Amino acid sequence: MRILFVGDIIGRPGKHACSHLVPRLVRERNIDLVLANAENVAAGSGITPQLFRKLRHQGIDACTLGDHVYRRREVYELLESTDRAVRSANQPAEAIGRAWTVVPDRNGRLVALFSLLGRTYMNVRVDCPFHAAERVLEQISREVRVIVVDVHAETTSEKCALGWFLNGRVTAVVGTHTHIPTADARVLPGGTAYITDVGMTGPYDSVLGRDRDNVIKALYTGMPHPFDVATGNVHLSGVIIEADSTTGRAISIERVWEKDDTPLPATDD
Repeated sequence: MRILFVGDIIGRPGKHACSHLVPRLVRERNIDLVLANAENVAAGSGITPQLFRKLRHQGIDACTLGDHVYRRREVYELLESTDRAVRSANQPAEAIGRAWTVVPDRNGRLVALFSLLGRTYMNVRVDCPFHAAERVLEQISREVRVIVVDVHAETTSEKCALGWFLNGRVTAVVGTHTHIPTADARVLPGGTAYITDVGMTGPYDSVLGRDRDNVIKALYTGMPHPFDVATGNVHLSGVIIEADSTTGRAISIERVWEKDDTPLPATDD
């Protein structure tokens, strides 16, 4: 089984890149399932039902969300109805949305997906991600062998610790949120594919996807400036995980870095 995980999709540039790069990668790399972190797709913060449907149409099978999950209230109804998007599993049980889900790949093989929010330097009210992972793993049927975990966290240490904590118990632990791809993609000794951050799918001539001039002005002057989504040097960043669908063990993990050379439409496509 080959799984493509697409890093944080940033606004219109990121979504536009997915619209043609995801289908091409699926064809050329024999991808069986496409997962993505989509919490920044709505103008850089949050997601809407309309944008979720567009991502699904582009070939993304299921989405994880993060600390901006509830940024837009119109997403509440979507999270209550779909099994193709998950909030973080360590949010309170009363929070709207699924803590985990199971989706089929293109051959009908089942894959479990859940997300964990880090707590270090994150302005969120969540439970311990380690204990939350334990709870989810107890609920997933033993018949589902392939399990992918998105760790949406600020610090590399917290992501790394969760990777080792889940080593041998899940197929892959992929880090998101910091938008900078790391060079440590590897399969841990227990058979878990790991990377600290898959990077973002969006404009890299920016500060983490935002207009660099305005970010610099805000930092330089200490005054507020609008952090609009940038547009230059758009790349799709992610990983391809190859796994044994019978045992759930990862065989390999490979970074994906694809440039989007197509013009960005003047309006949302």
